[in-house]
Amino acid sequence: MSLRPAFDFNRAPFIVIWEVTRACDLACQHCRADAQPDPSAQQLTTTEGMALLDHVREHFGVVLMVFTGGDPLKRPDLHQLIAHGTRLGLRMAITPSATPLLTAAAIGALQDSGIKRIALSLDGADAATHDAFRGVPGTFARTIDALNTARRLGLEIQVNTTVSRHNIGQLEQIARMVEYLDARLWSVFALVATGRAAADLLPTPLEHEQVYRLLAALALEPATSFDIKTTAGQPYYRVLAQRRAAALAAGAAGESLRTPGNRAPRTVNDGNGLVFISHTGEISPSGFLPLVAGTVRTASLADVYRQQALFVRLRQPETFSGKCGWCSFQQLCGGSRSRAFAATGDAFASDPTCIHQPKRQLQGASEPGSATSGRST
Repeated sequence: MSLRPAFDFNRAPFIVIWEVTRACDLACQHCRADAQPDPSAQQLTTTEGMALLDHVREHFGVVLMVFTGGDPLKRPDLHQLIAHGTRLGLRMAITPSATPLLTAAAIGALQDSGIKRIALSLDGADAATHDAFRGVPGTFARTIDALNTARRLGLEIQVNTTVSRHNIGQLEQIARMVEYLDARLWSVFALVATGRAAADLLPTPLEHEQVYRLLAALALEPATSFDIKTTAGQPYYRVLAQRRAAALAAGAAGESLRTPGNRAPRTVNDGNGLVFISHTGEISPSGFLPLVAGTVRTASLADVYRQQALFVRLRQPETFSGKCGWCSFQQLCGGSRSRAFAATGDAFASDPTCIHQPKRQLQGASEPGSATSGRST
């Protein structure tokens, strides 16, 4: 017995991420893309990019369309592409790099082209921590300035934070900064050892659990002014459900617990509500799960997402090996497929950083707070 989703991720993703270029002027320690100074001659052309946006709108509907990189501002036709997506009715968002290209005028131009939300990375509570991680001095100050500019212009603000050994002790301080900046969403990335990211940057499984508990406590706190989501940190949603169930069981009134905003109709995982297109058009379940299932230059993105074997199985957590395959939270969580692949070479293995030990359930039985005993969060 499994929870039937409110939205059919078998037909369309909630979010489409396009790596519009790999060019970037930063030198981040954890860069998934292993970004380079100059654009690749093989990246999708303007015409191909517009065709991709047309395809997304026609086959997936009004999804969240995110331009990422590298640094999208390194692409000369960026505003032309944003304007085209806006005309199609797509919800356009962008994750630029905090470089000298990200001026107040540049942020205003992004808004004029149709960008509704801007996401910037804040990977430390101070300049020394953030700038060391990003590889360029002054990045922290530039990030704060850009976020303040975006807020002044009326753009929705999202703060991205990659959690690794370099900043795991600063998360409460970063959370206070997210609130001060009036961000709509705090997107916390649990580091995946891919690209430039070295395995020795990874927190331990216990430290991952402690991060999820901290985030869940914040998410349920009525005074918290922003929503929280995780990337490659799916066990957070299990912890969130467990904490809510425990609080209610202890007699807490439902109204005393904050209800996280409905960013997505259900939790998103690699290939399950998410699809990623590289700068050269390769189609993957996510940017952190670098398994290529086709290319938009020769295949239909919609057909790959809906029918290709890798994507189909990623939406069937009951087929995963080990505890992720029988955990009662499998529909709500499913474990990080990116981390499973990075650690084991198997995208369908159990998430090695999850410490939860599920009991094998009888068919139809459920664990309090699990995906089979209530709605998803």
